[in-house]
Amino acid sequence: MTHSARRIGRTLAFVLPVVLVLSGTLAVARVPWATTPGTQALTASSETASAPAKSRTPQDILRDKLLVELQEKDPGIALTHLQREVEARPSLAKHCMSIARALGRAAVQHYGPTRAQSFSRPVCDTSFAYGVSQQAAGS
Repeated sequence: MTHSARRIGRTLAFVLPVVLVLSGTLAVARVPWATTPGTQALTASSETASAPAKSRTPQDILRDKLLVELQEKDPGIALTHLQREVEARPSLAKHCMSIARALGRAAVQHYGPTRAQSFSRPVCDTSFAYGVSQQAAGS
């Protein structure tokens, strides 16, 4: 009798955790967390889950920071900060023109071409003004 009780106990000790884990996994897999009803969302099995995150370059970080500053304050302040950053970190000088053009294009979208042009100053060989004219022309 004790032998059969031990055998049943061992079987339960092995099977019960497996059943609990599988039922929990299936329950979570069927919950539509943030999607439309009727679809399954199991993000852990996503194809992009194993892809490493892309590291951002200093110029990308600076451009994004200045674009936010342009939206919250004005393009003049963003251009001043661009000039200070390039002076502080000369390695950013080769990216200054592309950042200033991006600021010019964003200024046109936010302020319109006439008002955006009024913020123009000779930072990075007047690339801001070029970005404004590019965006105003629609190219």
